[in-house]
Amino acid sequence: MSKIFVDACLGKETPYTPVWMMRQAGRYLPEYMAVRAEAGNFLNLCHDPKKACEVTLQPVDIVGVDAAILFSDILVIPDEMGMDLSFVKGEGPKFSDPITCDADIERLIGGEEAASKLTYVYDTIKLIKEKLADDKALIGFTGAPWTLATYMIEGQGTKTYNICKKMMYSNPTLLHKILAKVTEVVKLYMEKQIQAGIDVVQIFDSWAAAIETEKYDEFSWKYMVEIAEYLKEKYPHIPIIMFPKGIPSFYDKVYGNFDVFGVDWATPMELAKEKLGDKYILQGNMEPCRLYSKEATTASVEHIQSVMNGKRHIFNLGHGILPDVPVENAKHFVSECQRISGK
Repeated sequence: MSKIFVDACLGKETPYTPVWMMRQAGRYLPEYMAVRAEAGNFLNLCHDPKKACEVTLQPVDIVGVDAAILFSDILVIPDEMGMDLSFVKGEGPKFSDPITCDADIERLIGGEEAASKLTYVYDTIKLIKEKLADDKALIGFTGAPWTLATYMIEGQGTKTYNICKKMMYSNPTLLHKILAKVTEVVKLYMEKQIQAGIDVVQIFDSWAAAIETEKYDEFSWKYMVEIAEYLKEKYPHIPIIMFPKGIPSFYDKVYGNFDVFGVDWATPMELAKEKLGDKYILQGNMEPCRLYSKEATTASVEHIQSVMNGKRHIFNLGHGILPDVPVENAKHFVSECQRISGK
């Protein structure tokens, strides 16, 4: 059976424009919070295939999206590379052993050995595929090497990125070593996700906007493209979505063998269409806070539809859904995307 989401990623004609939401399996759903409470903590939930499968499927069943996205976390990669990850309540993820020198890179587990430790992710994918409706796609994902490296170097989330950017300008060789080692693990990790059954890959560069435009290709984009090209060579039928957040000034320089470009909410859809609409399918880009108002949601969906005209497009938010959004409003967004774009 054909999957509308996969067809849209490949530029095929679809009866309406498909829709999903970043962070759609998450804290806005009471059902998610119940499973999270049972798991005890966030990492336990990521490591439990049965529970991770359950929360992956919830937004498909409850909200009606056209694709499920694997429930996991981008930081399982450095965790399995041997870093000490914990999630501190109210503070987010923390590594007790950030990367500062060559010796720290040497102690990291790399390549096949690290990718093979993520068996709970692959087991989750297999379980999801057993239960997911045949017409719904499953999206696998990874953080981009730059986004992963920022956590590995800073030791936690950051608003200034001063430690990793100090390395970028004062010791770029060291930063490239980290990025290259992470890239090799990500390639194999995504390959194993594909082998386990995912239909589409999305690469998130959440912290893309931390890099000045003239350095973005060198320290992030080229590594994302390397991952995409590795996967496309082996699995040409698997669509790849790139989502670098907050880099409209780089749009003129975007290149690479992938299918879909994710547009963040701060970038006008008109600009994205002008710069990239002929080369890639575009995904996005409603401002997530519009979900607090059904009227504001409908207005945005109508505007995006008027720009894209139901062609070479996938509906999504321009970043993740927020935890206090009413479930009814999320359902409204999905149904409005399907209604307004219906052919």
